[in-house]
Amino acid sequence: MKILITGGAGFIGLNFTRYLKEKYPRYHLVVLDKLTYAGHRENISGLDLEFLRGDICHAKTVDKTMRGIDIVVHFAAESHVDRSILGPDAFIQTNVFGTYVLLQHALKHGVKLFHHVSTDEVFGALPLKSKHKFDELTPYAPHSPYSASKAASDHLVRAWHETYGLPVTITNTSDNFGPYQDPEKLIPRFITNLITNRKVPLMGKGENVRDWIYVLDHCRAIDMVIHAALKDSKIVGQTFCVGGNSQRTNLQVTLEILRLMGKDKSWIQPVEHRLGHDARYAVDSSKIQRVLGWKPQYKFEKWLEKTVNWYKDNEWWWRSLKENRPIIDPAVQKKLLVKSR
Repeated sequence: MKILITGGAGFIGLNFTRYLKEKYPRYHLVVLDKLTYAGHRENISGLDLEFLRGDICHAKTVDKTMRGIDIVVHFAAESHVDRSILGPDAFIQTNVFGTYVLLQHALKHGVKLFHHVSTDEVFGALPLKSKHKFDELTPYAPHSPYSASKAASDHLVRAWHETYGLPVTITNTSDNFGPYQDPEKLIPRFITNLITNRKVPLMGKGENVRDWIYVLDHCRAIDMVIHAALKDSKIVGQTFCVGGNSQRTNLQVTLEILRLMGKDKSWIQPVEHRLGHDARYAVDSSKIQRVLGWKPQYKFEKWLEKTVNWYKDNEWWWRSLKENRPIIDPAVQKKLLVKSR
């Protein structure tokens, strides 16, 4: 089996690549990654795989890479909401046009399955006090340039299946956490801030709610969807929502990180909400549980502690990334947007 993993040097793609190498050592893995700020060559050093540095938007690169591929697992994407607000161009280019290029060449080369990794953010937001969750029938209502670009890529994947017969599957997942996540995302940012004796910038009162999933639970879900689709044609063309069943307010997450690191509330620095800050995400995973028997195995508190320890033990990996890249807070973000108009 020859599998192409786009974005395999980034956070979720890397964890999925490592997961596959351990579970299916005979699979031939090909990682295609542009190595932007979120992808790092050292992440996959030492792994027995084929690595190609390249852009999914470049047709010649993708055409050459796609030859002989059985399965495509498409992670490559611009994914940070704050960045999408200040610079949406890259998100449209990579997430929309890049997905189009991949679909065209997957169809040309007759891949057996194109699996598209997406997000729950395409569904918009839920009211804070509601008990509703996103599922596979939830209408799309993206609020940020990032989520809009991912929604567009989802639609393209479905269109290539319905119009051209390309065999596809899609997963929409809740917020992932775990090792190798870039330090500008919430959990690793707060952990690494505290390690370097900096306060944690909590938006508003921390009232916004997210559904957290440990990254290896997400990897297991993708694995199950892919192999089920290869065995059963009824799975092809379907979407599966994958959530961790671990809804927490941002304040709850922050307080747990502070507890694990022996800090008190004085280390919280309140900041403004970013533009279009969605109130609540929650994912109903009942379909994938019913159809494929998947369910989350990694409990949030236990694996958050393991994640904290990973960042403590691996400063070599994140410290230069954090120190060499300024992170723009919401107040500065708004000022920059006003100046650009």
